[in-house]
Amino acid sequence: MNGSDLLADAFGRIRDEVRDAVAELDEEQLALRVDGTANSIGWLVWHLTRVQDDHVADVAGLEQVWTAGGFADRFALALPVTSIGYGHTTEEVDAVRVADPALLVGYHEAVHDQTVRYLATLTDGDFDRVVDERWEPPVTLGVRLISVVSDDLQHVGQAAFLRGIIERRQS
Repeated sequence: MNGSDLLADAFGRIRDEVRDAVAELDEEQLALRVDGTANSIGWLVWHLTRVQDDHVADVAGLEQVWTAGGFADRFALALPVTSIGYGHTTEEVDAVRVADPALLVGYHEAVHDQTVRYLATLTDGDFDRVVDERWEPPVTLGVRLISVVSDDLQHVGQAAFLRGIIERRQS
């Protein structure tokens, strides 16, 4: 197994967890902020998908699925089209409302597909390519992709935790 295969497996696990986290939830459940200010499941899944879309498209030299696939229009959020969630205020988190979990899953699936197609083009030597010189040390492709996996796993875990709270409240 090479680096691309390992990363494809990791991103596939994230995709599976996203499906489970949002399956059959309604708009209110997706938007629930358990203490009034915590991030919602809808925001967490949107954000982790936006980060993956933004970061992978950047290193791959591709247009983001968000715009290329028409998802920005379908979500119709009252946010800048370039927003990925970093530094969002509580009002901006509230602005990420999704009526149908299938829209979140569909966007994530499309980003996952673009990610896996890109990974399939890489060789292990590609992971050493510097993709961001703003940091010390400069960020390589391998480090950038692992940071996306790490961020996505944290957020999908948070979404799963919130789903558990919702399910306990309903039983």
